[in-house]
Amino acid sequence: MIYTKVEFASVRISQIHNIADLSKLLFPGNLNHQYAFMVIWMILRWQPESIVANLATRSYSRGVSRRTFERVRAKMRRMGLIQFVSRFDRSFGNREGWVLSTRFEQNLQQLRDTISQLRDIDKGSLEEDERLIEIARRSLKATKHSNDDMA
Repeated sequence: MIYTKVEFASVRISQIHNIADLSKLLFPGNLNHQYAFMVIWMILRWQPESIVANLATRSYSRGVSRRTFERVRAKMRRMGLIQFVSRFDRSFGNREGWVLSTRFEQNLQQLRDTISQLRDIDKGSLEEDERLIEIARRSLKATKHSNDDMA
């Protein structure tokens, strides 16, 4: 399983000024992954045709190991920072390769909108919130009982 910790502390987010700061936020505590992230980002950002057919080879030439590359690429893809374009996609001239994606940005905007709606007392009900809390409490009790039975 790929480790997916991301440190979204508000102080850390406000301190992002460059790609190195972003790498520390997305890959906290792992310098190899931070370096690989910066290499992959730089390769995709500065590619003249905006599509990279063989991202791995170009990353390896910068000193990124295969294992680190695969882990970082997988995490970036899962987060929506990069995507693989099929050769059947006409918007890229039927070329195959990796590109920077806008899905991560769109998902963060959607999260912002959802949180805004959840804060608005006109768009919800106290009864619904109380019901959700009760369901969570029951789930917590059931989990504790099943863990006690296993011990």
